Amino acid sequence: MPTPPVFRFAPSPNGYLHLGHALSAFINFDSAQKTGGRMLLRIEDIDAARCRPEFETAIAEDLAWLGLAWEQPVRRQSEHIGDYKAALDKLDALGLVYPSFESRAEIEKLVTERDANGGWPRDPDGAPLYPGAGKSLASAERKRRIAAGEAYALRLDMAAALARAGPLSWREGEEGSILADPAAWGDVVLARKDSPTSYHLSVVVDDALQGVTHVARGRDLYPSTGVHRLLQDILGLPAPFYRHHRLILDSDGRKLSKSNRSTAIRELRAAGATPSDIRRMTGLA
Repeated sequence: MPTPPVFRFAPSPNGYLHLGHALSAFINFDSAQKTGGRMLLRIEDIDAARCRPEFETAIAEDLAWLGLAWEQPVRRQSEHIGDYKAALDKLDALGLVYPSFESRAEIEKLVTERDANGGWPRDPDGAPLYPGAGKSLASAERKRRIAAGEAYALRLDMAAALARAGPLSWREGEEGSILADPAAWGDVVLARKDSPTSYHLSVVVDDALQGVTHVARGRDLYPSTGVHRLLQDILGLPAPFYRHHRLILDSDGRKLSKSNRSTAIRELRAAGATPSDIRRMTGLA
């Protein structure tokens, strides 16, 4: 008998769910129902400064009110730091990780100094590709600065990683094979002194350990898949099937987000909306 597909919804408990989250949760739940698959809930709470227990409680309440169900136990990233460290250590042992010591502001200043015309390449999120000297620092100097307590970010040596992996692709919904472009992100951050993992690293580790076979998430994460395929290849992890669905935009054409204080599901509930109303608002009914 074939193994049933595994889907997941993986919100961060740093605010209340909005319609964009509902769309993604519905798509994953509906897909699991249609295929006889499994539905998982993962709480991506590695950002200790912003994630709060009351938001996690609200996530579960909203999803249950929408009529969605998921398997237990729920995986919380904060409880599995050792898994991410093991993956990071493997990358480090391969010579693919190095520390950089510039702050975000210092990186912006370096970029401005090197390219006054503003043409310095930026990643898909708009941040400048790392231009600093971290990769060229001697090992002893790296160790000295870390021992001195300086803030640092652990970065993937993108050129070395790409040379090791070669061309990569992923399966995207109805589009078929998509050529991955991890180089668009430059030497992406995998961890920081005050954060033992990053979204990119933890998501590929989690998906592999949970046996996730199908990833349905917003179109805004489409470019990130290149980095995820690179990490999967180097770490020897399986690649899920991907589907990057449309985004729900506000009246100004921006994607809904917690930072923009987009109307939360719980506010719509309080105003008298029903689960069927929410499904219609997401365009699924």
